[in-house]
Amino acid sequence: MSVGEQIGYLLSNYYTWFLEGLLSTTVLSVVGTIGGLFLGIFLALGSSIRVHRHDRVWTKVWKYFLIWLCRIYSTVIRGTPMMVQAMIFKFGCQMAGLNWNNVLPTAEVFNGWFWAGIVVITFNTAAYMGEVVKSGLNGVDIGQEEGARSLGLSRMQTMFLVQLPQALKNSIPTIGNEWIVNIKDSSVLNVISVTELFYRSGQAASRTYMQMASYLIIAAIYLILTLCTNGILALAKVKMDGKKIHFGFVHAKA
Repeated sequence: MSVGEQIGYLLSNYYTWFLEGLLSTTVLSVVGTIGGLFLGIFLALGSSIRVHRHDRVWTKVWKYFLIWLCRIYSTVIRGTPMMVQAMIFKFGCQMAGLNWNNVLPTAEVFNGWFWAGIVVITFNTAAYMGEVVKSGLNGVDIGQEEGARSLGLSRMQTMFLVQLPQALKNSIPTIGNEWIVNIKDSSVLNVISVTELFYRSGQAASRTYMQMASYLIIAAIYLILTLCTNGILALAKVKMDGKKIHFGFVHAKA
């Protein structure tokens, strides 16, 4: 049987497995990216806290503590592979008495290990998103803060209403890259039995001994996911810039 025939056989008989893997991978990447961005915002704000000379001693202590806590977290997470983090999380939970096998044991895809994977990919992404948001904040002109404060906005209002929205807008390309990275890197979560695309492909390959065809299928799926993600990000950037979107002879203002 040729590789093409093997691909046809797998798609005909195991398409539900690949669809389940596709759904799982998509949810992992989307939730991990959004959750990581949310946590990353607080990491960026925490590591960017300003310590003033007139601050009280205890105020300086907790500020420095928070700054270094955020920076150490970012350094450790970005300096270790997500696969290793997943294994540490798995065995750490077992030592603490939490066995993810017992969480939603009847679910085939969205079982306990899937939610464990959500936790791992979210906290891994947060470290990278923190640096992305921090870089975006550094790129906002200082005049924006001065202008907002002169209008009577507090430091917190200035940050969340003026500086942060601009930082996120400027960071959209990098945030999109992290989303694409999560689509592909979610495959390492198979080491803790997360039923994602790579895991399902391995199951199909083990059952049929059609390894080449199985991995060619998921390679095509990953490529399509990446291209679709790039298209979504391009449309989002056009919309935020207020430009017109052209679809052949039809165009509309975003």
